[in-house]
Amino acid sequence: MTLTPERKKDLEKLVQKLGLPTYSPVNWEMLNLALTHPSVSRKANYQQLEFVGDSVIRLISAEILMEKYPKATVGEFSALRSVMVSDRTLAEFCQKYELDKYLLIANITGINKTGKISVFADAFEAVLGAFYLSTQNMSLIRPWLDSALTAKAAEIFLDPAKQNYKDALQEWSQAQYKLLPEYRVIENQEKKVPHRFIAEVWLNNNCLGIGKGGSKKEAEQAAAKNAFFSIENEL
Repeated sequence: MTLTPERKKDLEKLVQKLGLPTYSPVNWEMLNLALTHPSVSRKANYQQLEFVGDSVIRLISAEILMEKYPKATVGEFSALRSVMVSDRTLAEFCQKYELDKYLLIANITGINKTGKISVFADAFEAVLGAFYLSTQNMSLIRPWLDSALTAKAAEIFLDPAKQNYKDALQEWSQAQYKLLPEYRVIENQEKKVPHRFIAEVWLNNNCLGIGKGGSKKEAEQAAAKNAFFSIENEL
């Protein structure tokens, strides 16, 4: 993708919003690529940078967890990091830092909520990849991202289910009954509803919880969360 003077000025504004000076050693062509969706260009887009950024966010998350929770177990680290690097968290960060406003994409309004989460998460990872490859280190990333990741880690750490309610419910059901929960998902037939799927989670012929979501996975997680808090005293 050609980097025009106007586009470079926009990207400089983005870098300033992140708290970085415009003279930072940013590879501007690479940053432009990181914010280019495949719908705009099949050959020149963010996919390869996203691959690099995935490793970057996992490494930074691991370092922060080691720094903030040195007594935590490896299992706790894994549970915390899985949420810290999830699409939902990364999409949240993408919007928090307004990276989505600089994303070049065709017809974003035609993408549903679940699709947007995936797109924003991918773009966020790609930007991290572009910043890392610009310097071969984390100097363009950690000054602005550490605080958000630290706050997210603290939020998850205080949650008894570590925000993964399906896993937490499964552990409980196996310990109590030697059984796995069963999820029954149906598609909402009503038009123009925000939640396309409705899920029920069953155990021992009892419905423990109901949830809704834009995808089957999201609906199941919502149902598990509902069940988790309904039986929290037994956990």
